[in-house]
Amino acid sequence: MQYKAVIFDFDGTICDTGEGIKKSAKFALEAFGYEAPENEELNCFIGPPLLVTFQEKFGADPVEAAELVKKFRERYTNKGVFESCLYDGIKELLFSLKKDGIKMGIASSKPQDYIETLLEHFGIKQYFDVICGVSFTADCESKANIISRCARELEFSGNEMFVVGDKKYDIDGAKANMIDSVGVLWGYGSKFEHIEAGAKFIIDKPFDIESIALGFYEQTEDVQGIFSGRIISVHNDTVMMVDGTTAEREVVDHPGGVGIVGLTENNEILLVRQFRYPYKETIYEIPAGKLEKGEDPKEAGLREFSEECGATAQTFESLGEIYPTPGYCSEIIRLYYATGLTFGEQNLDCDEFLDVTKMPINECVTRIMNGEIKDAKTICAVFKIKELLKI
Repeated sequence: MQYKAVIFDFDGTICDTGEGIKKSAKFALEAFGYEAPENEELNCFIGPPLLVTFQEKFGADPVEAAELVKKFRERYTNKGVFESCLYDGIKELLFSLKKDGIKMGIASSKPQDYIETLLEHFGIKQYFDVICGVSFTADCESKANIISRCARELEFSGNEMFVVGDKKYDIDGAKANMIDSVGVLWGYGSKFEHIEAGAKFIIDKPFDIESIALGFYEQTEDVQGIFSGRIISVHNDTVMMVDGTTAEREVVDHPGGVGIVGLTENNEILLVRQFRYPYKETIYEIPAGKLEKGEDPKEAGLREFSEECGATAQTFESLGEIYPTPGYCSEIIRLYYATGLTFGEQNLDCDEFLDVTKMPINECVTRIMNGEIKDAKTICAVFKIKELLKI
């Protein structure tokens, strides 16, 4: 099941506008003699119409609430609107969705002028086919009605699109229009709020939105533990697909690891040769190791490089990360390259036996191509460093 369109909420979903909204709300409240609450308590202003919040949360009558809104906008229009930032990964997500051919709209209780100002400010307006906000004179329109307007302009039926938002108003508005909904956890709502509102999916990464749009996403419904060891744990999960069907997934949890390409001044790569029990074979690989709980990957890389090769480096930079076994294991290996090497003593574990070899890059490539070097992280790292250095 693939969707054709996505309707986004704005505040708390695309853009973190919290700082400007809360400072402007505090400005308005204090101007009218109200005791403004602490920072987190002002989160109630993010999402719903301001006129409603001033009345429901602070007891203002309709006339005074309207004046509070005016005072809020006095600060927000000139300063607060720019006290905002895009959530990490949002710009990249929008680019990918556009490339996938997915239509995109915004349905927000925020005044449309503010939305368009920020979309242009962050350089993402071109990704949206429809933008539906409210006017300054009619800003109490229900979220359900705003979503309905956006859906009509996108010209797709309810089952061809879904709504993405961070608050129950977004989920309720989607349900009122019989449209699937996705609750996000990086905004101002909570997982419990999304569950209670009936969101079809609850996600914590922006690119999960693309997975849902393409029909690939699998949401965990149940986890059954099988084994817990010193390094790995194994569990059997029940997952729900985008089309509503369920399946079983056996998963190995792994803390992750690091691999280091140590490069000498003669363009030789440091390799270790050791016996790997699962394969019952002695193999070549770059120095590597697993992460300790809470350990910074770069610090782990420096540690493993020193322990296995007795080496330190003047330069130690990231080569990115790889997923070695994505079909059943959560392991992520972070790769690094090290140059400006100096050598001292190894500091191997008591059950660790290995030799260190210096091998020219082109010889590494030859041995990879003839099947002598089989280790996945080593193959990836060698070709990454070869491409990086254009050797």
